[in-house]
Amino acid sequence: MERFRIESLTTRHVGPVDLAIRAGECVCLSGPSGSGKSLLLRALADLDPHTGDARLDGRPTDGFVPAEWRRRVGLLPAESHWWTDRVGDHFARWDGEAAALLGFGPETRLWSVTRLSTGERQRLALLRLLANDPAVLLLDEPTASLDAASVERVEALVAEYRRGRDAAVLWVSHDPAQAGRVAGRRLRLEAGRVVAEAAAT
Repeated sequence: MERFRIESLTTRHVGPVDLAIRAGECVCLSGPSGSGKSLLLRALADLDPHTGDARLDGRPTDGFVPAEWRRRVGLLPAESHWWTDRVGDHFARWDGEAAALLGFGPETRLWSVTRLSTGERQRLALLRLLANDPAVLLLDEPTASLDAASVERVEALVAEYRRGRDAAVLWVSHDPAQAGRVAGRRLRLEAGRVVAEAAAT
């Protein structure tokens, strides 16, 4: 079943892009730095101006109020934002099981954001995103600042979420080995266009 469809989507330096992602499918997107991968994800999350169309379960973007679209099509940016100093203030719902999978206990909610390492912020930002129960995950290098053990935890949690929710995942990564682990399809952004990545020989 098709979950997420992009039709002729164009934003700054990127497009037009056509792409369909099935329910429960993970697609990995790579490309040179500056090629527009983050811009594409922001346009899909309806955070930047764009033309073209995106559909969730057949329903177009303009069939949602903006806040609902951004909840259902969830973007994890490369750098997360925190607006108060206590971790727990950023969560409407704390999923203890998912938190434990990422190495966090209930006491984490009382931590100060200023004490968090870059990797801890990255993992907690993913946990915060999943608490909104999105149908689509737009992940912008979600493991870039993590050690090997934390990378494994993140990959496992995203895979579990994707299977359990039939979520569609578009995962930006520069790591071919990671792409091979997490994704069923591998695409590349080149000269503003999305193309199938050549199979390794």
